[in-house]
Amino acid sequence: MSVVFIMAPIALVLAAVAVVGFVWAARDGQFDDVETPKHRILFDDPPPKADVTDKR
Repeated sequence: MSVVFIMAPIALVLAAVAVVGFVWAARDGQFDDVETPKHRILFDDPPPKADVTDKR
């Protein structure tokens, strides 16, 4: 039974950390655009610019 007195506060602290982390990420804008990243892989990268210093 004494394990409950150890595990319950640890579980509450971990839950509080998870909630604080979620709130911090939501306020920081991590969940603003969930559509673009999954479509970004479908488009080609822009062609690289020519190197101006290359004189052949």
